Amino acid sequence: MRTLIILPLLAGLTGCTRWSLDHHLNNAYHAYDEGDCDTVMLELSQAERKSRSRAYMQPEISLLRGQCLERQSLFVDAAQTYHFIIGRYPTSEYAYRARARLETLEKLGQISGAVPAKASPAAL
Repeated sequence: MRTLIILPLLAGLTGCTRWSLDHHLNNAYHAYDEGDCDTVMLELSQAERKSRSRAYMQPEISLLRGQCLERQSLFVDAAQTYHFIIGRYPTSEYAYRARARLETLEKLGQISGAVPAKASPAAL
């Protein structure tokens, strides 16, 4: 009997988390349309916290973050974000879009065609 009560409760909580993620992502897109990148970054951070169990959402969140960084003229940071998407999700639609953004930034002279920085673990 207890199981019958707990299972629907857990299913309901999962739906609430998904709704919260969608809410923050929608708010981020709305703020982006209005040109408010500070709000975009805040909403994306909140969406990212809610999406930890939904890795498939990360490239979309990262792409919007990169576009907002471009809008703020932080081209190197945007390029690093796009390289992250390409490296982590190479076959996704978002990697294709990130490559296009990098190509555009290079053609506009905002970034050079340099290889992205490589992270390596610290020696113990």
